[in-house]
Amino acid sequence: MEYVLIVAGGKGLRMGADIPKQFLPIGGRPVLMRTLEAFRAYNQDIQIVLVLPRDQQDYWAGLCEEYHFSIPHQVADGGETRFHSVRNGLERVQTPALVGVHDGVRPFVSRDVIARCYALAATMKAVAPVIKVVETVRHLTEGGSSTVNRDEYRLVQTPQVFDADLLKRAYAQPYQPSFTDDASVVEAWGVPVALTEGNRENIKLTTPFDLKVGEALL
Repeated sequence: MEYVLIVAGGKGLRMGADIPKQFLPIGGRPVLMRTLEAFRAYNQDIQIVLVLPRDQQDYWAGLCEEYHFSIPHQVADGGETRFHSVRNGLERVQTPALVGVHDGVRPFVSRDVIARCYALAATMKAVAPVIKVVETVRHLTEGGSSTVNRDEYRLVQTPQVFDADLLKRAYAQPYQPSFTDDASVVEAWGVPVALTEGNRENIKLTTPFDLKVGEALL
């Protein structure tokens, strides 16, 4: 069994919009719908759990009716932080299974990347897609800054895919501010995370500029 938790708790502040960024239209359809469609295109039988703040769920239901959106999915309540949202979503996951966690505002993840992450997780237990850093990177210090070797760094994307039992155990830990993604939670539990190549188009739509890039990608 394969699951994906699609986490969408943004408020759109950096977008300067009146509605959360995951609901903004891109190419005439809300971003979040395109994200769900990407996983349904990968696997018609994947179990989709959409994690949304409770005060956004009625709005989402209205959008689904307006756009005649019929991809089956469950809705779980978002939490205080992303960590708590994922933990809430995991309550809907039955094991044994593989479960991916994906940002709701990354609609351009490729089918190949999704498939490779799930395939590797079947044996590696914990997998995250990454891309190379193409710009020069500087490390800020009290005395100024210095250039670091960018070949030693990677930018992390989603979906991050895990054995579901493992992820449930990892998320039973107390929350720590250092938990910036699911891989960091699993690593804190003592399990290494394998890396695989992501796709550069899999951008996180966070600013108005990102939306313009997304329109171009469509």
